[in-house]
Amino acid sequence: MSEPHPHDHDHDAHDHPHDGDEHAHGDHADHDHAHAGGLRGLFEGLFHTHSHSASRTDRALETSERGIWALKVSLLGLLATAIFQVVVVLISGSTALLADTIHNFADALTALPLWLAFVLGRRPPTRRYTYGYRRAEDLAGIFIVLVMVGSAALVAWESYQKLINPQPLANLGWVIAASIIGFAGNKLVALFRIRVGREIGSAALEADGLHARTDGLTSLAVLVGAIGVALGYPQADDWIGLLITIPILQVVWGASKTVWERLMDAVDPALVDAIEREARRVAGVQSVGQVRVRWLGHNLEAELHAGVDGTLSTIESHTIAQGLEHALLHALPQLETVTVHVDPAGSAADDYHATTAHHRPARASLQVK
Repeated sequence: MSEPHPHDHDHDAHDHPHDGDEHAHGDHADHDHAHAGGLRGLFEGLFHTHSHSASRTDRALETSERGIWALKVSLLGLLATAIFQVVVVLISGSTALLADTIHNFADALTALPLWLAFVLGRRPPTRRYTYGYRRAEDLAGIFIVLVMVGSAALVAWESYQKLINPQPLANLGWVIAASIIGFAGNKLVALFRIRVGREIGSAALEADGLHARTDGLTSLAVLVGAIGVALGYPQADDWIGLLITIPILQVVWGASKTVWERLMDAVDPALVDAIEREARRVAGVQSVGQVRVRWLGHNLEAELHAGVDGTLSTIESHTIAQGLEHALLHALPQLETVTVHVDPAGSAADDYHATTAHHRPARASLQVK
C-alpha cells in the first residue's frame, strides 16, 4: 500500500478529556489545539469538525498571518530608520552612512516579496499546482539574496567614487546619531524577524533577519568612520563605506546556502533520526526505512516505509500505519503530511518489490531496515 493516509480522523475516537475550550493531550501537550474565543470560537465550534487536518490547516494559516504581521512591523521600523538616515546623508555627505542607508532600504524592500510569498502560500492546491504555492517563500529567498548582492555592489561603487573624489564631511554629530539609531533599529528588527522565522519555520524570514542583524553592525561601522574623521582622518568615512561590503557579502553567502538547501529539499539529519525513532516506537512496526522529509514553505512533509507482520490483514496493516502517522504528527508539530508505505517484514520482504526494483536503482541505499 503506497497511498498517502490523510489525517482527518475525528478526535472523538480518541476520547480525549476536555477542559474548557482546550483538549488535554497528556504527553502530547505540545500539539496545540487551542480554540478561538468569542464569536469566532462559537462559529468555529458550530461549523468545523475538530481533526488533525483542520488543526494543521489552522496552524498553517496562523503561521502565515504571523509571518505577514512580522513583516509589516519590521518594514515600518526599517523604513523609519532609513528615512531618518537619508536626511542625515543629505546634510552631511557621509559615504559610510550612505552605504548603510542603501543597505537599510534594500533590507526594508525585501519584506515586500516575502509578504507576497506568505499571501500566495496560503492559496489552496490546484490540479496544476498539486502541492500548493508554498515554494513561493523559497523564490522570495532567492530575490532577497539578489537584492543583497545588488546593495553590496552599489555600496562598493559609491564608496570607490568618494575615495577618488573626496568630499568634506559635515554635521558630524548627526552622522553619529544616525549610526546609533541605525544600529538600534536594525538590531530590534533582526531579533524580531529571526525569532518569528524560527517559530514558524520560515527560512526566508530567518535569512532576512540575519541580513538585518548585519545591517546593525554596518551602522556601528559608520560610527567608527565618524570617530576617525573627528580624529583627523578625513577619508576614514569613505574607507568604512567600502569595508561595509564585506559583512554584506558574508550574509549573502550564508543566506544563499540556506535558500539553496531549501530548494534542494535538504533537512537536518537529526530530523530524519527523530522520525525513525518515533516510528519504531509504534506498536506493530517492525522496521522503518526510506525516510524522506522536506520543507514545503514553513511546514514539513515526510514519507517512509514501515515493515509490519506480513500475515496481517489490510485493515490491520492500515491501522498500524494510521497509528504511526498519528504518533509522528504529535511528535513533530511542524510536520503537516505523512505518507506511509506498508511493507511485509521478514527475510523475504525484498521479493515483494521485485517487479518494480529495476525502476528505482537510486533507492538501493535506502532499503527498509
